[in-house]
Amino acid sequence: MASPSTAPAPPRTGFDRINHTRLGIIASMLMFVGSFGGGAIRHRGGLLEALHWEFLAYGHGAGFSNITFWVGTALFVGAWFLLGRRVVAGQTNAAELTRTLCWWVLPLVFAAPMMSRDIYSYLMQGALLRDGFDPYTQGASANPGDLLFEVSHDWRNTTTPYGPLHLWIGKIITTIFPGSIAAQIAVFKILSVLGFATIAWSVPRIATMIGGDPAFALWLGVLNPVMVFHLIGGMHNEAIMVGLVSVGLVAALRGRFFLGVLLIAIGMSLKATAAIALPFVVWIVVARATGRAQKLKTFCFYAIAGAIETIAVLAVVTWLSGASWGWIEALTGNSKVINPLALPSLIAGIAASVGGLFIEPFPYNAVLAVVRAICMIAMVIGLVVCWWIFRKTQRDAIKGTTAAYTVAFIFNAVTLPWYYASVLSILGTFKMQRPLRSFVIGASFVVAMAFTGSGNHQLYNPVWMTILVLIAWYMTREIHRCARPKDQGQAQES
Repeated sequence: MASPSTAPAPPRTGFDRINHTRLGIIASMLMFVGSFGGGAIRHRGGLLEALHWEFLAYGHGAGFSNITFWVGTALFVGAWFLLGRRVVAGQTNAAELTRTLCWWVLPLVFAAPMMSRDIYSYLMQGALLRDGFDPYTQGASANPGDLLFEVSHDWRNTTTPYGPLHLWIGKIITTIFPGSIAAQIAVFKILSVLGFATIAWSVPRIATMIGGDPAFALWLGVLNPVMVFHLIGGMHNEAIMVGLVSVGLVAALRGRFFLGVLLIAIGMSLKATAAIALPFVVWIVVARATGRAQKLKTFCFYAIAGAIETIAVLAVVTWLSGASWGWIEALTGNSKVINPLALPSLIAGIAASVGGLFIEPFPYNAVLAVVRAICMIAMVIGLVVCWWIFRKTQRDAIKGTTAAYTVAFIFNAVTLPWYYASVLSILGTFKMQRPLRSFVIGASFVVAMAFTGSGNHQLYNPVWMTILVLIAWYMTREIHRCARPKDQGQAQES
């Protein structure tokens, strides 16, 4: 990769006069300010009440907070766009991007929860385990208290779909700070930042080891607004899970198979989707073997040993956490969330829009159930196909991990933006064809701007989504216009 000082500059435009680093810092500061009145704030208590600034969450104050937050979100996406132009032009490197990331993320570390109320559910589930309830059979409503008022109404009677490590973390936090939701959130924010930091550490190293561009990998997979907003701002447990998987992949690529499996298995005990990466870790070690007989022997040994190690890790974490094995049954997840990010919901929604013209009332739930069942079968087939196709090299194994996660989230009954953190984090570590790269960049623009600070989304707002798609198309085209000719050719050939 050409150094920033020697890479040829693309034709200058008005965009080149804007300092992307400063713009990103301003954006984060605006999101920080707006989050306390326009974020996923508490219904009772909280910082605003302690400071007697409740007016920021109501009436004109709420309007100010929401506008401030929205402007910050838009400017952050704009800063990412400007930085992307420099990345594809070869005018920056991984070290500079890491420094930029630190500046951009810093204000959000101290912001209120944003774009989701899941953090309150996480803490509530830990409190359930702490107080002797079984989160795999009982919902938040079984344990009334201050936290219950903060849990979204949709999830108050829903059991947890997460693993024992998730509950253990929540149990420890709520035990240490039983009377302070603010302190509990602060501790979870620290864990989220640490998880995000491990992603930022791992991604460029994975790219380097498989012949990719570490700078582009950082830009697409770490500085991506979807990653920053939902893993740092929203504090989703994907930050920790994806961090563990990413470090596990680095360990496997460096020849430390059992350490890699250990880390990914720990991630699996937090959220089961980490398991999707495990079969590809076996391919990473098999790729080093020579000859068909040696490869078969290596595969059998490491597949069996890895499975035993994974089961042992899950058993130990489950036992230490004090949780039950009910999390295995809970892997089926919930079915309450319906949005077009999941293919079954998208298909059922289109069917309802058309079928509703002829059938009244349209049996939406019945159609959705059938489509979800079909998509579940397609998911299993897709995962097997990915595992078999991407088996020849270590680069193939990383590509296969990305493809398998994509298949899982597309066909899953429920999909939310932060689920794609598993995909985005490693998608930029290898060269991809330009149409795919354009789609991923454009989709990141759209999804990043589709959610409000409180967690509501605009995915069913046709006017808003159309505007976002058009802006994303322009931004993506502008980014590719700045790409070095060599990179354009490689993107087409890969």
